[in-house]
Amino acid sequence: MKSGKAVGPDDIPEEVWKCLGEAAVEFLASLFNRVLESERMPEEWRRSVLVPIFKNKGDVQSCSNYRGIKLMSHTMKVWERVVEARLRKVVEICEQQYGFMPRKSTTDAIFALRILMEKYRDGQRELHCVFVDFEKAYDRVPREELWYCMRKSGVAEKYVRVVQDMYERSRTVVRCAAGQTEEFKVEVGLHQGSALSPFLFAIVMDQLSEEVRQESPWTMMFADDIVICSESREQVEENLERWRFALERRGMKVSRSKTEYMCVNEREGSGTVRLQGEEVKKVQEFKYLGSTVQSNGECGKEVKKRLQAGWNGWRKVSGVLCDQKISATIKGKVYRTVVRPAMLYGLETVSLRKRQESELEVAELKMLRFSSGVTRLDRIRNEYIRGTAHVGHLGDKVREARLRWFGHVQRRESEYIGRRMLDMELPGSRMSAASTHGRSLGPYPSQSRRYCSYDCTHLEFRRDCT
Repeated sequence: MKSGKAVGPDDIPEEVWKCLGEAAVEFLASLFNRVLESERMPEEWRRSVLVPIFKNKGDVQSCSNYRGIKLMSHTMKVWERVVEARLRKVVEICEQQYGFMPRKSTTDAIFALRILMEKYRDGQRELHCVFVDFEKAYDRVPREELWYCMRKSGVAEKYVRVVQDMYERSRTVVRCAAGQTEEFKVEVGLHQGSALSPFLFAIVMDQLSEEVRQESPWTMMFADDIVICSESREQVEENLERWRFALERRGMKVSRSKTEYMCVNEREGSGTVRLQGEEVKKVQEFKYLGSTVQSNGECGKEVKKRLQAGWNGWRKVSGVLCDQKISATIKGKVYRTVVRPAMLYGLETVSLRKRQESELEVAELKMLRFSSGVTRLDRIRNEYIRGTAHVGHLGDKVREARLRWFGHVQRRESEYIGRRMLDMELPGSRMSAASTHGRSLGPYPSQSRRYCSYDCTHLEFRRDCT
């Protein structure tokens, strides 16, 4: 567990257990064995503090735009991790689930979706995508449904009872600017902020979607973020209705207002998608797992989002970066730790133009000049500013990240979603026609292949360097 986390109602930070070392291991092992044998955890662990956090979108006065995070006992979180490790050994989650699964990340799902859209644009064929959103997904999971899904997934009855005990008689208070509310019971949904909840939710989604999900990339799930793809509008509409029926009959709720539809290579008269008679909002861009995808294949909106995220990160640490008493080396470390990751997120899956790389580098130099306390009127070269902060060119970092991801995909097994997307050929596409006539264009879409080749040349890499 990471240090510096907010404490729960017991006011015991997790650093206490780290400082105690071997003595803590022996004590916790003895405690957890007693909890497992008795199937009863300490009553203090049932209490929590609920902190509402604004989602940074929508009306700040609307409760639906807040996410509730529970501050729980750190000792209980250690116990939850022990239980989670045991459950992962016996439960097999479907390959369409990318959330909180080993060897899977948001980048895998983003990359697969971008390449799929690029393939269909290259083949000049329609691709219909529906991004399904739930209403309070974690908070709506019925407890009885959770126990049923755990048993159906092969979880031993003893561990089902252990998890049931975690949710029995749970109580919480809401902490806000005005103070704390009265304590009340929590009788539905999963614990937000729990170490075990993400895997429990994956078990529930795995069982509820068993009859309706298709193989990746036609169905991809990241916890409660679901994307459904199809070659026809009628088919994607039918699949959406099947998903709605499968989920809502078991207590979940598909949001009519936040579920969105996007079409690649849209032709005239393509129409719209409806869900129970209601028209699903049609968009030209969608923020999928934090990365903006556009139906026309451009990435200008994503670059603007990365710039905005970088400036937001810079403002959070501007007190350090603009303090003239702090050395440039320390400022560079803070910048590389906080600001640059926000600007680089997801860009390993994006083919940037030189103009867009320049926009990122210009913004970065503005931040570095602000941090150094110099302006362009001081006539100090950019290379000197980068050198004092030990910060390299952002464009080179983007290319390195893109090639690192390229090597990662190449080293993965042939069943890996990224490899399958790169090797996929659409009947009637330019690449398929070239292969039919004996001309090989390679396994990569034209745009991705061109940018990878440029990156290798720019950084003096060869394909066998991966």
